[in-house]
Amino acid sequence: MPKSGDGRVEMIRALRAARRSAVKARTQAANQLQGLRVTAPEELRYRLRGLSTKELVSVAARFRLGDDPRDVPAATKFALRSVARRYEALSAEIAELDAHLDRLVAQVAPELVSLPGIGTDHAATLLIVAGDNPQRLRSEASFASLCGVSPIEASSGKVVRHRLNRGG
Repeated sequence: MPKSGDGRVEMIRALRAARRSAVKARTQAANQLQGLRVTAPEELRYRLRGLSTKELVSVAARFRLGDDPRDVPAATKFALRSVARRYEALSAEIAELDAHLDRLVAQVAPELVSLPGIGTDHAATLLIVAGDNPQRLRSEASFASLCGVSPIEASSGKVVRHRLNRGG
């Protein structure tokens, strides 16, 4: 019995893909900010020294600039402001996606989220693996096989060993 692709779990899968992409882009923006800070002119680098990423984003997003940067410090400030604003926009997007994911996962599997140590992300991962029709997984062994964690024998001679079957 194949996974269906039309239920709430498919919605969770799509939202997680968008979130993963936004987190990756935000990380790239943070790395770009750090790189711009390191290569900035001395007076600007001194002003931004010692700031955490969030503090750097906050300061750089508020830079006041003219429309046309005419020298290296102005161009660097313009670039810093642009990347900082992108970071802020991506953070807002991630927060919005998190709110949708929290709501959907709580609707689909409230008992799973209520377990200690299981947050929205872990619950969503389990739901996506199982799919919209978990009845197709008839036992714990079939679920373990699907996840790639089912044991297979790797013994040699009298030594009895097992390893994980990553083949699924």
